[in-house]
Amino acid sequence: MSAVGLYNLDNHLQADDITFCYRGYLTESMLISIGDAIKKSLAVNDADKQTSKNVFSIFVEQVQNVIRYSTQKKIVEEHTEISYGILTLGKENGKIYINCGNQINAKDVDKIKTTLEKIKAMDRKELKSLYKTILKGETPQGSKGAGVGFIEVALRAKNGFDYDFAEIDPETYFFSLKAYV
Repeated sequence: MSAVGLYNLDNHLQADDITFCYRGYLTESMLISIGDAIKKSLAVNDADKQTSKNVFSIFVEQVQNVIRYSTQKKIVEEHTEISYGILTLGKENGKIYINCGNQINAKDVDKIKTTLEKIKAMDRKELKSLYKTILKGETPQGSKGAGVGFIEVALRAKNGFDYDFAEIDPETYFFSLKAYV
């Protein structure tokens, strides 16, 4: 990309009040490094301790979703799998947000929508109860974690969250989750 192209990208990010952006392949070890960069970005922007903690927790959950569920994966080295996604941190209407996206299988769209709508309809007490119930039970079918990631995001996103899907082709969608702290 030319200097003009990069400058235009920087202006676009600045106009949208995006303070951090990462696009590429992610691993668990990168999660730590990017997390440190996000913490420093929040400190520079005078975020309070609780806000920083919530943003970091949401970031971890969202990046873990990319690592576990992105359909864009590559094997590097001997047995290291990397997953592709995009992440932005910014402000919108005075609220800090973290937005993360990746490609998913079309067959998973309805399940994710149903789960997120169920979570959106719950109050904080119901979310905490569901969180505890899931942690005490077995891992949900098809889950590559404890099955509480979206609930964790909802609990930490004090100003709610939005999600969206874009069809890429009949078998693949792009999924984004934007949480407001």
